[in-house]
Amino acid sequence: MTQHHFHRDDLKTLALNLLTKGGLAADKAETVAELLVRTDEIGVTTHGISMVPYYLPELASGNMTSEGSWEVVRDKGVTMVWDGNYLPGHWLMTHALDTCIARARDYGMAALSMRRSHHIGCLSTLTRIAAEQGLVCYISTSDPSGRWVAPFGGTEPTLTPNPWAIGYPSKDHPVLIDTCASITTVSKVREHINSGTQFANPWMLDAQGRATRDPNVVNADPKGTILPVGGMDHGHKGFALALMIEMQTQALSGHGRSSEPTRWGGNVFVQVTDPEAFGGNDAFTTEVSYLNDLCRNNRPAEGVSRVRVPGDRAYDRLAQSRAGTVALPDEVWTRVAASAEALGVDLPVSG
Repeated sequence: MTQHHFHRDDLKTLALNLLTKGGLAADKAETVAELLVRTDEIGVTTHGISMVPYYLPELASGNMTSEGSWEVVRDKGVTMVWDGNYLPGHWLMTHALDTCIARARDYGMAALSMRRSHHIGCLSTLTRIAAEQGLVCYISTSDPSGRWVAPFGGTEPTLTPNPWAIGYPSKDHPVLIDTCASITTVSKVREHINSGTQFANPWMLDAQGRATRDPNVVNADPKGTILPVGGMDHGHKGFALALMIEMQTQALSGHGRSSEPTRWGGNVFVQVTDPEAFGGNDAFTTEVSYLNDLCRNNRPAEGVSRVRVPGDRAYDRLAQSRAGTVALPDEVWTRVAASAEALGVDLPVSG
């Protein structure tokens, strides 16, 4: 796959110019652009500047709110509910994290359920913010307007992939666990459709309930779906996770599928915990780091060079990016360049 390489500041400037030209308020565009580039820096190119071409039509239509702030629906000190008014999810999440981090320092932990945010991007980029401050951060998200995943045993799209992530500190770099209740993501499905490729494994389900590698089943009539984690054999596990995440993000926020929303959004659950309020920071770091070393030192299976702990690859990529340039696949760059041409925004030179 062709790769394009750019300095991170050039990519941020491009994202910022595209978003502001697309109508997003400058302060919000600054936050969104920064977090998108941080995502590309750790190698999650499906959720970095790649998202800008999807956000621009949302801004143009008014489905992503460009100005204003969130509403505090309920505040009990340790727990909160916010209404995000479909504002940019990256911007909302920086404020949600700041609030939960401050309260976790005071109370030991804090949790916030937010309804009607727009898309919040890469969860590891967000959990890393708190984890690098020595805190444990759990985030889950769902879109009550989205229907991409069938419940286990069914064939009709009902749920979203429902990502969840947790980040926590260790002696070298934070552990960053970032996954979802479905076997792949909507962004990966779009990437394969855009590049004309199939999945390496049967991760999709056609409308007749047959497993397939073809991502285009989501555009068929009737629609196919993404399989839950566990696939055809153990998909009940992914289905159970999906139900839990929709409970956290929709039921706890008081806004979900029963309202039949039609706007692309992101309901969110955030929980930040201070290890010092439990067994203490030193004991936490010792236990986490010891377990990490046990896993990394485990004898690798045939064909595996070494055992990795979640976050190892992200921090390797971050170090490489900071030492050189940020790499973007051709599929991403083609769409971003098309958006820049449409808006009359100058493109940086690939290094």
